[in-house]
Amino acid sequence: MVELPRAHSGRGAFDAAVDAAISAGEVIKARFRGNFKVRSKGKSNLVTDVDLLAEHACLEILRTEFPDHLIVSEESHPGVSVEGYAWVIDPLDGTNNYVFGIPFFCVNIALVKDDDILLGVTYDPLTKEMFHAISDGGAYLNGRAIHVADKQSLEKGLVGFDIGYNVGKSEMTLELARMLRAKVHSLRVLGSASLGLAYVACGRFDVYFHPYLYPWDVASGLLLVSEAGGLVTDWSGQSAGIMGQEFIAGNEAMHTQFAGFLNSD
Repeated sequence: MVELPRAHSGRGAFDAAVDAAISAGEVIKARFRGNFKVRSKGKSNLVTDVDLLAEHACLEILRTEFPDHLIVSEESHPGVSVEGYAWVIDPLDGTNNYVFGIPFFCVNIALVKDDDILLGVTYDPLTKEMFHAISDGGAYLNGRAIHVADKQSLEKGLVGFDIGYNVGKSEMTLELARMLRAKVHSLRVLGSASLGLAYVACGRFDVYFHPYLYPWDVASGLLLVSEAGGLVTDWSGQSAGIMGQEFIAGNEAMHTQFAGFLNSD
């Protein structure tokens, strides 16, 4: 298991990340289905004052504990250049679900160093499910080891996906889903890529795919899936990193079959 940096207080990075996720989660949970302000960042892309309040709660802990680390956060620090240690954060992944009262969203926190993801935490504040992974240390849900599903046939697979905010890629993905429908057990559109990847890691979904994501959407989930024994690549089959956009996640057999379908003529 990789050695994580110590916090300013002397505690470990994992404990600090968990505290930050819970702190943000409490903000999110307290305001859910309540009063909050909403504005648009683009077509179907919303942000609320809860996103910003949750980000503040999260960063208050991480900045105090790791004052020398870079922050990359969706709402106020969206730069994607990462050098040295950096915390990559989505304080509320699944904002559309949140705004419309759908209970499927999470806090996403990862610690990276250069191109390597060292630690990932994905926290669902409603169910209190805390997914975490440490590089070379396995993946866990509320402290219990998790693994990707062991299904070997795509026809029996439950496949999750989302369409994102890029109009062209959204239309392409919906057409792909139409063609895929007869090839799998069932399809689900989720509204949270972070939870989609976490659900692959614990075996609830057999495959998850997305055409256009950002580092804060995937940094934790990439580590969760790989540490749970799964495979994550881009749509052409190349190894996936946090700076990628297209993602396919699943166990090796399901991933191979899905990628084969995707790239067939």
